[in-house]
Amino acid sequence: MFKVWHFLGNLKTSTWLVMIAAVAVVERVLLYLFYRPVLYNDTGGYRRSAEAILGGWKNLDGTRTPGYPVFLALIGPDERVYVAQLALGLATTLLFFYIGWRISRKGWFGALAALAHTLNLGQLFFEANLISETLTTFFMVASLACLAWLLFSDIKRPLWQVVIAGLAGGLMAGLVTLTRPLFIFLPFWVALFLLAFWKVVAPKMRWSAALAAGLAGLLLVGAWVNFIHQRFGIWSLSVMNGYNLVQHAGLFFEYVPDEYAAIRDTYIQFRDERITETGVPANAIWDAIPALEKVSGLGFIPLSNFLAKLSIQLIIAHPVLYLRNVLLGWLWFWKAPVYWSSSSVANPALRGFISALITTERGGMFVFNMAFLVGSLTLIWKKMRQTLKMNPFVWFAAGVVWFTSILQTLLDHGDNPRFSVPIQTLVLFVVLWWGVSLLNRKRYENNPA
Repeated sequence: MFKVWHFLGNLKTSTWLVMIAAVAVVERVLLYLFYRPVLYNDTGGYRRSAEAILGGWKNLDGTRTPGYPVFLALIGPDERVYVAQLALGLATTLLFFYIGWRISRKGWFGALAALAHTLNLGQLFFEANLISETLTTFFMVASLACLAWLLFSDIKRPLWQVVIAGLAGGLMAGLVTLTRPLFIFLPFWVALFLLAFWKVVAPKMRWSAALAAGLAGLLLVGAWVNFIHQRFGIWSLSVMNGYNLVQHAGLFFEYVPDEYAAIRDTYIQFRDERITETGVPANAIWDAIPALEKVSGLGFIPLSNFLAKLSIQLIIAHPVLYLRNVLLGWLWFWKAPVYWSSSSVANPALRGFISALITTERGGMFVFNMAFLVGSLTLIWKKMRQTLKMNPFVWFAAGVVWFTSILQTLLDHGDNPRFSVPIQTLVLFVVLWWGVSLLNRKRYENNPA
């Protein structure tokens, strides 16, 4: 066994890269041959926004940020989108290989990081789902790759290269926000991290990279927010804020004042019907919107604005109820979901095999999630930080996971498990880094020479 590990450890980085690329390509060819693209409820909204963009942006309704609709507009029909998302999944796999290699200088760890992504069925099946998770993950990992290049370059880079890398990282982070608004923190987290924690370079380098990243992200996000303001009169990334907040406040809508009884009672009816059908009230608002428009006399966007104000009032008046939902949504975030459609697999035997594999992998992913949470708590001790080799990139990656888990539950109380999909591999990456660090420490203790 030792000879096998010794052999694998001494393989060239290029050999590892070729093997990983081959696995990723074969896996996606098989997926394409045996699994058909899946449309979700959100797909229609993204398609409508894509058609509005192709029509000159005039009829864009502001319900979706432009990242994924632009992608759909550029790529075209569903089948081509499927192929493009498979290509993005392959590119994301290779980016994880680069990140793992860059921070460890080991080809085998780059391969481990890449396999963590490409063998993660939660990621793989989303490449067939015509919604924004795959594009979100690609942009996020591209931003992380830029950061890894900055933090772990072998040679002293000239200022212009540092600025370009910071600019690219900020642009990718901004594109993440324009694809999934949940990640609005990312461009500013990149900039703040470079400024505050990249201490091994001269201040000029640190400030230049941080400003390039922050300004690039700010310009992208700011341009879209200004578009929404000019078109709809609100400062926001979307006109859907009220509907999202009702996911929280709707659980205690009984406390809405009697002056809004028509809206209150109508929503409660839909909420209770949803609970009867599914066992949970999540996403009842999307079915209730037409009825709420009718009883309120408000259009789609004015209704959203009104519900935002009403929800904020309820949250302020009943903070304990809100925080209970926040905690529950945060717990749901770690459920390690795999979203797939069994009906898209024609062969019954293959369908059963995939189902069993998904069940097993979900269990493993849940264990990794718990390891991430427990490991994060141990970082309060300096000795554990040293043992786990908490370099700047691992700190940054862990921060992305924590920010995402907290922000998603503060803003919405619906598909919280799905919000975890873009950062699933990042959790695996951090825990694998910790595991390798612990093994190396144990080996050193057993063989100090």
